[in-house]
Amino acid sequence: MDFLEVFGVTFALLYLFLELRQHSFMWIVGFISSLAYVIIFYQNKFYADMCMNAYYVLMSVYGFYAWKFGGKQERQGLTVSHVRLKHIAMLTPTAAILFLGIFYALKNHTDSPVPLGDALTTALSVVATWMLARKILEHWLLWIFINVASAALYFYKDMYPTAALFFVYGTLSVYGYFKWRKTIAKNIPLSRYRKIS
Repeated sequence: MDFLEVFGVTFALLYLFLELRQHSFMWIVGFISSLAYVIIFYQNKFYADMCMNAYYVLMSVYGFYAWKFGGKQERQGLTVSHVRLKHIAMLTPTAAILFLGIFYALKNHTDSPVPLGDALTTALSVVATWMLARKILEHWLLWIFINVASAALYFYKDMYPTAALFFVYGTLSVYGYFKWRKTIAKNIPLSRYRKIS
């Protein structure tokens, strides 16, 4: 069992715990965990996931700023919201293009043992992470699929601590969806809430 993998798993679990609580410190923990996983995935030839974690490192900086100061009013934090049609129209083709590009690169230019699965989970993770940074509730639904699929891939590669981590991620993503959904009603002004409830 690789010490670095255990270290990454530990910080990743802390990251998820803080995400469930909508605590902005999660982005700092995620920054550290992602750096560890850049190395871990390189060692195990998950090249798309390696690049994905480099992306997470950058998104950790953006996400921390957005959660703290990205609200409608200056220096106001974000509140949880639903995905909008404009988001779907933008994110669906983005995910498709990323998937095709990553799959082509992995299949033709690397020795990746699972190019299809690696490309799919990576493309969807790019989209889900952006949605998380904007506190869009439905990012949890994407993570449920991503985490379960990733757990199967890592188990196949004998990365058992990471496979277990992503299985826990998948389970807690269901919990996270319902926990975050409860907070949306609190973001609605009382006058509007009475009209729609």
